[in-house]
Amino acid sequence: MPPTRNRRGDRDKTRRPGGPRQTGRPQDMVRRTAFDVIRAVATRDAYANLLLPARLRDRGLTGRDAALATELTYGTLRGRGTYDAVLALCSDRELRRVDAPLLDVLRLGTHQILATRIPPHAAVGTAVELARTVSGPGQAKFANAVLRKVAARDMDAWLAIIAPSDADATTRLSVAHSHPKWIVSALRDALGPDRGEIDALLAADNARPRVTLVARPGRATVDELYDAGAEPSPYSPYAALLPEGDPAGIAAVREGRAAVQDEASQLVAMALAAAPLDGPDTRWADLCAGPGGKAGLLSALATERDARLLAADVQPHRAGLVARAVDDRAGIIVADGTAPAWRPGVFDRVMVDAPCTGLGALRRRPEARWRRGPEAVAELGPLQRALLAGALDSVRPGGVVAYVTCSPHLAETRVVVDDVLRARQDVERLDSPAVLTSAVPELAGLGEGPYAQFWPHRHGTDAMFLALLRRAD
Repeated sequence: MPPTRNRRGDRDKTRRPGGPRQTGRPQDMVRRTAFDVIRAVATRDAYANLLLPARLRDRGLTGRDAALATELTYGTLRGRGTYDAVLALCSDRELRRVDAPLLDVLRLGTHQILATRIPPHAAVGTAVELARTVSGPGQAKFANAVLRKVAARDMDAWLAIIAPSDADATTRLSVAHSHPKWIVSALRDALGPDRGEIDALLAADNARPRVTLVARPGRATVDELYDAGAEPSPYSPYAALLPEGDPAGIAAVREGRAAVQDEASQLVAMALAAAPLDGPDTRWADLCAGPGGKAGLLSALATERDARLLAADVQPHRAGLVARAVDDRAGIIVADGTAPAWRPGVFDRVMVDAPCTGLGALRRRPEARWRRGPEAVAELGPLQRALLAGALDSVRPGGVVAYVTCSPHLAETRVVVDDVLRARQDVERLDSPAVLTSAVPELAGLGEGPYAQFWPHRHGTDAMFLALLRRAD
């Protein structure tokens, strides 16, 4: 968990007449903002990556204060499993008996103490004042007693206690890297033969992700992004890394000519566009297009070839988001990819970015690891299979389908593809890693085929899965 800059632990406060206690220093508002987002994640199933930027704007937090609020929010959400193990040893109450808002204050305080450069006395003091604001003086005393015990050891010393080397491997990894056990097991299975990578993968899930931009071809260039302060990205010719700042501060992003998009997401769209097919190449489709990241790049690539993309999503509001991402040649409809509203075999290239557990994007959505259980994999399976079957029916003989998930879980990736293709004799698997490396020779570590799997610890991207499938003539 990356450290933040040192901050003072000021505890000046003011009270608005007739309202709740308000913190008077920017540092206090920073912590209150982080706490409010964490609570919204817990109580409203909010997404931190969507809610936090709005809260920062509403409260006028910029620069170092915005950076600290971001670190405290994401760091606390990522580290919850580790911090709960520490808190359980420092509290004389079972954690399930601690009021939920107070428990979130304790987690936030523990993150400050163990994973930032904030001095322990300041971290304890600011967390106790937040507890006083949220839960009252009595609970503040409890928070003070607990957090002082937390501050008695550093992270390494705590890990030696809560995740000892002689513990069961899955339990140790789960506690040390703050991942539920079922996710640890699923990721280990997806990595395949043990090459000692699981620790690196779990650590990568807890690292602050880079902000990656995409310059939509024909509408923006990477040079334009470089001129705005971005830096080169290793793989996609359309990608640039933003080392700091708000992406919306870049004109091309504000105008929809560029966007925030993970590099693996760009590369799977490029792979669909690059996959060899037989016959015409003018009609493309994205069957699960919302919110529009892959559709935006696909529509630009299609336009360069005088092709046209049809972007479909079953949810109207997501289809509306797609409209902001694609160019004027693209068509947008509200439609269910499992029950196509178009004639069979009408498209040359089809993207199906299937709904999944999102285990490949835990860096960006840290709360997702606590939001779902293993039952979600089974629940999503029928939809994933139906969408892939619908995509294969929608592509013409000789055309290509890309099945994509932002999850490496075997039951959401190769098992889905293998199950669907077992019932069909008219589909061949293309060598997805070969297609990707022919376009980007620097890529490696995608697997031995026919499927491609990106990894955070290998590629610095989300753990995106790709299968390229061609309908036989």
